[in-house]
Amino acid sequence: MPRGLWRKRRVSSITSVGDETNGPGVTDVGEWSRSMSEERQTGRQGRPADADGAAETEPLPRRSEPDEAFDPGGRSQPPGTIPTGLSDDYSAAGRLGFRAWWASASANLRGSVYMLSALLVYAVMVGAIKHVGGVIPLVQILLIRQVVMSLIIFAFAGGGLRLMMRTRRPGLQIVRSLLTLAAMLCGFTAVIQIPLAQATAIGFSQVLFVTIAAVIILKEVFDARRWAATVIGFVGVLVMLKPSGEGLDAFALLAVVGAVLNAGITVSVRMLASTERTDTILIWQGMVMIAALALPTWLWWVPPDAAQWFWLVVLSLFGTAGQWLITRAYQVGEAAALAPLDFSRLILASFTGFVFFAEIPALSTWIGAGIVVGATLYTIRKNARPFPREPASV
Repeated sequence: MPRGLWRKRRVSSITSVGDETNGPGVTDVGEWSRSMSEERQTGRQGRPADADGAAETEPLPRRSEPDEAFDPGGRSQPPGTIPTGLSDDYSAAGRLGFRAWWASASANLRGSVYMLSALLVYAVMVGAIKHVGGVIPLVQILLIRQVVMSLIIFAFAGGGLRLMMRTRRPGLQIVRSLLTLAAMLCGFTAVIQIPLAQATAIGFSQVLFVTIAAVIILKEVFDARRWAATVIGFVGVLVMLKPSGEGLDAFALLAVVGAVLNAGITVSVRMLASTERTDTILIWQGMVMIAALALPTWLWWVPPDAAQWFWLVVLSLFGTAGQWLITRAYQVGEAAALAPLDFSRLILASFTGFVFFAEIPALSTWIGAGIVVGATLYTIRKNARPFPREPASV
């Protein structure tokens, strides 16, 4: 068989299976898997077939030079390299295999992949904020982050920007955005000033505050066991705060205030979920935060150098990616299945703090974190719905 025809048939055998733009359908993936299986069973894998389906019996040409690899296109390549046509085939087959696995994965598994990816991205963002936060004012960091996020949203919005900005509850949108701004100021100040592991562990108490807010604002009813878990969780927070005769750590208290404000954000989002789109909430958040941060940023502006600009752009991009990934995670999977994964943030924060900032969490941090995590997991399980939640509209 001519070498050019051999290469043409090899490439077409892969690229004809699925459309790279639209992705492979169920039938395409099945045929691809079945054909690969048949080739393995008959020993024809990696060899072209005749028109009637029979395997070629002619052996592949061998080159006499031991230092050159055979090239189906007729060009010699350095030893140890994969011919261009074959490497394209392997790449296409790998993409098809991943798409087949992703299509067959459960909703909670896909949601877990999104969630873990978001946590990794957020770990980079928090580490970058802690790195530049000692030099650049926090209001300036948050403004740059929000401007970059808004520009990315506007870029993807295209002609649908007017629809995305339409809201039925502008007052609640503004309140929710101001809560977000206050929570970021408190939480990120704590991140900059106290060990990452301690700030992260205190932040887990948000779920406990959500329980209280749901009773007061949403008029939800909880049984005595959930109230007991909430009280135990607050004991864990007190252990991490380490109250003494000298009082409480002010920056650790800011982390607690940030958790309270985040609970308010959660409740407000639940109130907006019935009428508002996710991108609408993010756009309103961007407009309100940019307006609120513009004046203090102008007053306290510190010109960043090249390295600081790099980290500011990195934390902005990673913050935007994390926002999208975690939103997508909760759209795909069930909240009760995904929420426990959030506690891996403590491991990531401890690792980041130890490696990059030489932080060693105190024993009280681990004890208190264990109490809070246990109480929060119990609360999440009790709050879980007995039926799958429908994905939210975007």
